[in-house]
Amino acid sequence: MNASSPHHPRRRVLAAVTALLASMLPLSGHAQTAFPDKPVKLTVGFPPGTGPDVVARLLAQKLGELLKQQVVVDNKAGAGGQIAAQSVAKSAPDGYNLLLGEVGSIAIAPPAFSKLPYDPARELVGLSEVVRADFLLVVPATSPHKTVADLVKASKARGDKTNMGTFGAGTPGHFGAELFADAAGFKIEPIHYRATGDAVTAIVAGDVSGAFVSTALGAAQIKGGKMRALATTAPQRSALLPEVPTFAEAGMPAIDFSAWFAVFAPAGTPAAVLDQLNRQIVAAVQAPETRSKLQEAGFSVSGTSRADTERMLKAEATRWAAAVKATGFKGD
Repeated sequence: MNASSPHHPRRRVLAAVTALLASMLPLSGHAQTAFPDKPVKLTVGFPPGTGPDVVARLLAQKLGELLKQQVVVDNKAGAGGQIAAQSVAKSAPDGYNLLLGEVGSIAIAPPAFSKLPYDPARELVGLSEVVRADFLLVVPATSPHKTVADLVKASKARGDKTNMGTFGAGTPGHFGAELFADAAGFKIEPIHYRATGDAVTAIVAGDVSGAFVSTALGAAQIKGGKMRALATTAPQRSALLPEVPTFAEAGMPAIDFSAWFAVFAPAGTPAAVLDQLNRQIVAAVQAPETRSKLQEAGFSVSGTSRADTERMLKAEATRWAAAVKATGFKGD
């Protein structure tokens, strides 16, 4: 039989293969345009009711509307956000597993913990910074200290270290306390609390001399008369607490840091999915109703491009690696 004949076995096989490939193309195209076709999980490394959880739930609500799919918040609390970060870093890179990561588990943990079970720079991709939170140096309402200078003077006069509460070893509040003490010239004994509620209770009860807490967390306690704020780490006074001076106004301009929260996906997630998620995340946090609620909760709203997010992450990695080295902290 002539090989050019349409009935030749070789021609029949070729035709069958061509038809199969053609039939697969629409399916492939459909798979790309259909994302997401099931609920998306947003993992956060802190308990319900905390600042990070508030951000996650406000973001999830609006993001779900834009994606036309439910976005489920999954609280995996513990180890200063490291459990959640590890969970997402090791998950399937398909766009359905996202992390609301923060400065502690992403930028501080790598230089502070030599046995960290995940590598943020290699296993996670930053999608967008969504909010920032400045910190307040607070003392119990019953404390005799009314200013930063009062606390520094009393700490220097102590015969031993000053107890400072933290929300976990290696967290921004922990390093804020270390940097503050180093700049002021006294020593601290960090008291690490595993649960946010325990730390707040200890501060209010006077079990520690002070602590660095986020404005989002501290504002209600301060307005309720349970804590006193001595200074804010922000470059300008907070709209929530305009009576609280900045550290620069208190004579310590070097104390200038904040916590940030960004959305991450596992490395290897398709670029088209990453781009789509970035657009929707930025739209979600910048939507007027979401922005307003986040600001009321004490956060400043960002919403950055993927490129700007990557630049921020590299700068923060360098910044906090230097801070960890300066304090000599080792988490393991």
